[in-house]
Amino acid sequence: MFSRRSVMQVRPTDINEVVQNLLKMLRRLLGEHITILFESHNNLPGVDADIGMLEQVLLNLAVNARDAMPKGGSLTIATAQIDFDTSSVKHHSERRLGKFILFSVADNGTGMDEVTLKRIFEPFFTTKDVGKGTGLGLPTAYGIIKQHQGWIEVHSQPGRGSVFEVYLPARAQTVARTETLTTNPHSPRGHGTLLLVEDEDIVRRPIGIYLRKLGYKVIEAPNGREALTLWRQHRNEIDLLYTDMVMPEGVTGLELAEKLKGEKASLKVIISSGYSTEISMQGINSVAGFVYLPKPSASATIASTVRECLDSK
Repeated sequence: MFSRRSVMQVRPTDINEVVQNLLKMLRRLLGEHITILFESHNNLPGVDADIGMLEQVLLNLAVNARDAMPKGGSLTIATAQIDFDTSSVKHHSERRLGKFILFSVADNGTGMDEVTLKRIFEPFFTTKDVGKGTGLGLPTAYGIIKQHQGWIEVHSQPGRGSVFEVYLPARAQTVARTETLTTNPHSPRGHGTLLLVEDEDIVRRPIGIYLRKLGYKVIEAPNGREALTLWRQHRNEIDLLYTDMVMPEGVTGLELAEKLKGEKASLKVIISSGYSTEISMQGINSVAGFVYLPKPSASATIASTVRECLDSK
């Protein structure tokens, strides 16, 4: 992230839609003791962004806020359009003249002192107990936003909570919203056969069910070795491999993808991982026909990525 070598799939993006698609997941992730509020500003211009990466930023900021409220509290996500003039940028080193989209994540948790504030974006710095934090959540969010030509401002005081403000350059126009599958029958459905490889049942099964509802035939495998067996049985009908990067049984997602694509050049490949730096280090960006999808991703992102991958030449 810090070297800006992560894989990006930039497209016109509606920030409000990104947040809305994540709310259900966030409520499950944060727990019932956290109240989530979404204060959206209507008719926002779009931003040029990788939707999956923005989802990672929101998830990381939300989890960080949850950990600051161990006894419960409220999390407020807000969006707005900001137009910075000369006076607005004078005393802020990262601000620039022009129109920007702001999304903020605020909590009423423990807050941070000045010493902690100066270090929160340092990799591996954490105030959490051993085993409860890697110190990579906020640095990852920082790296993603920098890669999108934006910046993050943080306001916090001990006992008064924290506010993380993310600024991204605004596009000249709004982005047409894509309705979810439940409200719009024209959501990105499709046809074809997918080989879905993921070792965690709790992750694989919901994705499989969701993709079947969209019209795809899905063959599931819990690891690379079983995927190879299923491939030999269904090779002619499989159009796309959707695989996790790290799996047991000695076969990684990248190794599986390279082997299957070597046998069938027309095969489309989506490789999913929670760590985009891991994807970049493996060189996936340089392999033709491979698409990277961050974990976790909202259902709308999965649907659009699968459809676009299958439709691509």
